[in-house]
Amino acid sequence: MASKKGNLSINSENMFPIIKKWLYSDHDIFYREVISNACDAITKIKKMDMMGEYQLPDDFKPRVDIILNDKDKTIKIVDNGIGMTAEEVEEYINQVAFSGATDFLNKYKDKANADQIIGHFGLGFYSTFMVSDSVDIDTLSYKGGTPVHWTCDGGSDFEMEDGTKAEVGTTVTLHLSEDCLEFCNEYKAREVIQKYCSFMPYEIYLSKENEEGTETIKASEKLESDTVIEEVHPEKKEGETEEPELQYKIKRRPELLNDIHPLWAKTPKDCTDEEYKEFYRKVFRDYKEPLFWIHLNMDYPFNLKGILYFPKINMEFESIEGTIKLYNNQVFIADNIKEVIPEYLMLLKGVIDCPDLPLNVSRSALQNDGFVKKISEYISKKVAEKLAGLCKTDKENYDKYWDDISPFIKYGCLRDDKFCEKMTDYILFKNLDGKYLTTPEALQINKEAEEEAKKAEAVDENGEKVEAEVVDEGKKAETAEDAAKADDAKEEDKEPRTIYYVTDEQQQSQYINMFKAQKMEAFVMKHNIDVPFMEQLERKNEGIRFKRIDADLTDTFKSRTSKKAAAELEEKEKELSEKIKKALKNDKLTVKLEKLKDKKVSSMLTVSEESRRMAEMMKMYAMNGMGMGDFGAEGQTLILNANHPLVQYVMEHEDGENTKTICEQLYDLARIQNAPLEGEAMTKFVQRSNEIMMILAK
Repeated sequence: MASKKGNLSINSENMFPIIKKWLYSDHDIFYREVISNACDAITKIKKMDMMGEYQLPDDFKPRVDIILNDKDKTIKIVDNGIGMTAEEVEEYINQVAFSGATDFLNKYKDKANADQIIGHFGLGFYSTFMVSDSVDIDTLSYKGGTPVHWTCDGGSDFEMEDGTKAEVGTTVTLHLSEDCLEFCNEYKAREVIQKYCSFMPYEIYLSKENEEGTETIKASEKLESDTVIEEVHPEKKEGETEEPELQYKIKRRPELLNDIHPLWAKTPKDCTDEEYKEFYRKVFRDYKEPLFWIHLNMDYPFNLKGILYFPKINMEFESIEGTIKLYNNQVFIADNIKEVIPEYLMLLKGVIDCPDLPLNVSRSALQNDGFVKKISEYISKKVAEKLAGLCKTDKENYDKYWDDISPFIKYGCLRDDKFCEKMTDYILFKNLDGKYLTTPEALQINKEAEEEAKKAEAVDENGEKVEAEVVDEGKKAETAEDAAKADDAKEEDKEPRTIYYVTDEQQQSQYINMFKAQKMEAFVMKHNIDVPFMEQLERKNEGIRFKRIDADLTDTFKSRTSKKAAAELEEKEKELSEKIKKALKNDKLTVKLEKLKDKKVSSMLTVSEESRRMAEMMKMYAMNGMGMGDFGAEGQTLILNANHPLVQYVMEHEDGENTKTICEQLYDLARIQNAPLEGEAMTKFVQRSNEIMMILAK
């Protein structure tokens, strides 16, 4: 075959079905596209006025009118913008995908600001054919000349002739198809326009052609554009000294549908708290006040403005689902576009306006662009900075907000490593008294108590109490021994510090009492997100470890003993361990004998943090064929208090009549402090308790 070159051709007969059916996901989007074109036309004529190429009338008021006629099944979109000549209609309308907005910017690139122009692709007008059998254009250019009338039925043929329009601007008339008549219904039109165009830069008015409705106004409120039907003379009420103001019954005015000055477009210092709250109520229909908000305002390296609200959420009774509305030049694009909004911020409510967004042709989604990732990272960074700043400068309110904002922050730490890194020092932990401490404070809070315990209980080889020696790292070490102690102290500071937590204040009350007795602090962490959140902090920070309050028994809770006494205790532990295992018929149980400071505690159970977390994870995923009770028991350790009479009785009476009963009771008492007993175990515990009381009653 001979080599051949040529030009690709596009057949408009094939193009229109694609535009009508596949370009836009929602048919109602035609309102957004045509109103956007009308706003661009107004922007252009204002630019021409600013550049001295046209002079606007002194009473010029930019506006877009949407006029509905349900009898004729038409919608008119009227603007007082730049208008078009016949040549421009040929160029911008008859040539599909030739953007008048882009052409305007190219012609006046040194004088026009691209951020203020909405259109880019030259396809928005054709969205009208999704809902129309035919579309008319009546337009008169600011240059004067002959007005133009254009009409097309959605095929490749059109008609263009001299028109009758007398005022500069453009009127687009849609003759709706039968299956789209809902769009000329007043309520539907209002709903759609307010969805997409609530913050467009010029006033948008909705009215009905041949309006028959009326309204009554005071004479002082009358406008030149009002059509007066009759005068109304209110009757003078009893007790009034002045004559009531004259009123007029007028033809119902067109309804203003948008706010041309959205709050996010203002600088934060010009906004009041009440304005932020009112904007929140208006946009999100949420009448519970937000906790606080972040106002984003950036011009470089990209243009981005917005407001993010932290709502008050009841985690137990409400689904945690927010709404982030994305705008482009004050034109609504979509809710919750994940490429721009970090996933964890989807829990918030807010608006983001970024004219620089790389939108696709239908302006309903983003093109994949590294620029979008930068925007997402910037939003995440600003949120972290705001939260950190609030913690530093207004800790009292930050504490007050914490219970509500912690789900956002913890989820953010799980999803975004950079956010986690920025927020680690500003995460709060609530202690058992309801006081909030930051991460650094929580890590240090028990250090003093542990050191005090060491000083108070320091003993020599014979068990005699001695004064603990404190190494002052600020002084120069005088001997090799002093230097070694100083080095040990430094190494100890480098070791991971532990944050203790509770998940059930009632169930773990015995452990809590022991902690409080030793002036130790633990923190309440009982939400589902807390376990993965703790694991994330441990992975990202070598110096942080978490343990539940029943995971271990540190030296703080033990009486100090001499080396000799410790060795004797170890021997007794071996003997006692065999007795307990034999009595309980449980060879897997780990038994430890300790001298606890609290002599009222006879026994307690600890479960290693790793084993318990693994057991909880297995329960969550409900792995088939695994007995969860057996799995969880592997990390259990029964602690017996050598200072308690019951434990001493067991040690001294291996074959005593009540030894087995006491062993079983000690074990169940320890278990019940840790978690509720299962059915059969609880039944045996109750029976045994009754038997013990019967013995006491004899």
